[in-house]
Amino acid sequence: MPKKFRFTGFSLRDLLITIGPMAVLIALLCYAAYRIVDPFPPSQVTLSTGQENSSYAAFGKRYAQLLGKYGIETRLVPSQGSLENLERLNDPDSGVDIAFVQSGSIEQEKAEEAGLVSIGSLFTEPLWLFYRGDRQLDRLTQLRGMRVNVGVEGSGVPKLFRALLAANGLHADEVALGLLDDKQAFAALQKGSIDAAVFSSAPNNALIQKLLRTSGIRLFDFAQAEAYTRRLPYLTQVTLPRGIVDLGHDLPPRNVHLIAPTATLVAREDLHPALIDLFAQAAVLIHGRSGWFRRQGEFPNASYNEIPVVPQAAKLYREGPPFLQRYLPFRVANFFERMWIVIVALGALLLPLSRVVPPLYVWKVRSRIYRWYGQLRTVEQAIEEVPSDRRAEVYPAQLRRLAEIEEKVNQLSIPLSFADELYRLRSHIDFVRLRIMRLSDTRQLSS
Repeated sequence: MPKKFRFTGFSLRDLLITIGPMAVLIALLCYAAYRIVDPFPPSQVTLSTGQENSSYAAFGKRYAQLLGKYGIETRLVPSQGSLENLERLNDPDSGVDIAFVQSGSIEQEKAEEAGLVSIGSLFTEPLWLFYRGDRQLDRLTQLRGMRVNVGVEGSGVPKLFRALLAANGLHADEVALGLLDDKQAFAALQKGSIDAAVFSSAPNNALIQKLLRTSGIRLFDFAQAEAYTRRLPYLTQVTLPRGIVDLGHDLPPRNVHLIAPTATLVAREDLHPALIDLFAQAAVLIHGRSGWFRRQGEFPNASYNEIPVVPQAAKLYREGPPFLQRYLPFRVANFFERMWIVIVALGALLLPLSRVVPPLYVWKVRSRIYRWYGQLRTVEQAIEEVPSDRRAEVYPAQLRRLAEIEEKVNQLSIPLSFADELYRLRSHIDFVRLRIMRLSDTRQLSS
């Protein structure tokens, strides 16, 4: 070490040795907390959507686009609909993390047993029942004997429509139910190979828009909509306003009553909290505007459904984004929001440590001096009560030992603030040397 650094106000080496074990302990605690809290979300998430050209598929693309801005790659997996999405969520090997699910697809007890949570209600999915014919239908019993397509089994529509038929006292053999997908049902209805087709979708679905404008095809009016919502609580009553499809052509020519389940985002309960935040914020941007069946800000929401809504999503819908996320990049804000408990705990730990370190540092520096006092004490014990016949051998040997001690002490690098103790040690070495020399002189005089 250069001479100008050998004598300083403090000893960096002793300071590092003093705080080293504590720093390692704190680092290990921080690492353990980091692994437990896991503040950063995974870089990829899998979203199970719906059939091709469905609302679920279209919204899935928008979620993927928004999450991509935060560096999250969203893998979209098409499905037949709600029931297949639930099957994937219940199967850990499916790789699906989150999915669109229609209300009424699962009972609350089963959802809780499966460890599923909802990120909120996104939008209503009206049940669109289109049929061919000239007469106006407004009761499901009027479908007796007709060929009605209710969609593929993987979707939630067949289960829902069978529940509606059962509520009207209709048996399965009284209505011929078809299981074509939406595109096939659309083509079959136009050709007349089926009498009616049931869809459950947002109004912006391309097939729904075409059917609403197709002549010869009517939209079923659920005149008993209020009664349906009382019998089946997961349904809501919505109204398709007169002229909403085309004001110029007055489509529809009158208000049409519809019943609608609610589309929700459902995830496994172990989905990373940061991803829940991102999906909830994306839901506000995608579904928060006004539409045919919703007012501005009505959706998304944490209203009751069969699957419990995760509290942090409910809080976001109620209060908006967390404070830090309004002013900091998402990953930085998320890190502090997730790690704040650890940061507070570290502060509480560092406060008492800051009071312990200075005394430990002083003890460490002084110990480099004090250990030589042990050597001095050994020398003194060696000359105590030495037999007269061995004094000629012991005294010179201890003087040489003192010279070795003094040489090593002179090589010590001690901070200037402890120099007085170093000089005190050297004076004590001289004191012991003088004592041995006096004893040697006394022995010589006596001999």
